[in-house]
Amino acid sequence: MELFTNQVLAGIATGAIYACMALAVVMIYQAIDHLNFAQGEMAMFSTFISWQLMQWGVPYWAAFILTLALSFVAGIAIERILFKPLAKAPVLTNVAGFIALFAIINSSAGLIWDFTIKQYPTPFGSAPFLGSQLISTHQAGMIGVTVLLLLGLYFFFQYTRIGLAMRAAASVPESARLVGINTSWMIALGWGMATAIGAIAGMLIAPVVFLEPNMMGGVLIYGFAAAVLGGLTSPFGAVVGGFLVGIFENLAGTYIPGVGNELKLPIALALIISVLVVKPAGLFGRHIVKRV
Repeated sequence: MELFTNQVLAGIATGAIYACMALAVVMIYQAIDHLNFAQGEMAMFSTFISWQLMQWGVPYWAAFILTLALSFVAGIAIERILFKPLAKAPVLTNVAGFIALFAIINSSAGLIWDFTIKQYPTPFGSAPFLGSQLISTHQAGMIGVTVLLLLGLYFFFQYTRIGLAMRAAASVPESARLVGINTSWMIALGWGMATAIGAIAGMLIAPVVFLEPNMMGGVLIYGFAAAVLGGLTSPFGAVVGGFLVGIFENLAGTYIPGVGNELKLPIALALIISVLVVKPAGLFGRHIVKRV
């Protein structure tokens, strides 16, 4: 029973990261109807920026806030420079743009910081949380930061004018434009927020997986799995999917013979395929009907 509880709590901790990544993926998907294949690399680059700031002597939380601000601005810039001109381009053109962005960011990080593994500090420590061996202080910190982020986003989208305008621009862009909402800039703000959320995921997972240019590859796949499971049209579903994927991954690696750590990633891919076959809209997604 203690092993089961340990795996569930560890799954919730890693699931918090997957939830952040899935939320970032869903926010961009709702804005432009495309999956951002470079979301993980954007998070990785932001994490490197925070690491560099700390190397220059900036305290952890100051580097954390500065990185979020820089990531927000960078996300807006990427949308304005690269993807706004591709708004009416064919799907494959957008896919090529995402792949190009992936390669550029990954190569740039390797060129600037090289591909050697680096230690990334944690502000929470690694001791047992409240004296319990079931979860570490860093895992508890990951969960706490993610919960605060999700609560903040909930109140932002539910009770602020900009948040409501962003929801309207994503759900009913034609009607939003008719009431005076600048949907183009709402999409750009969504990119900025998604990039900042991805940066949080990168900075929280870096002490666990270590810092290097390919660190977010597996995390992005789990994020995609969480987004597909919860529903690409549902931010709430993406969050629930993230926690479910984290728990399922840990329990499968522990209790299914022959899986272990090596086959955890294929399980995420199998989960994506299974959900797409059985319930393409996801657990909380809605079917989109278009008039032809």
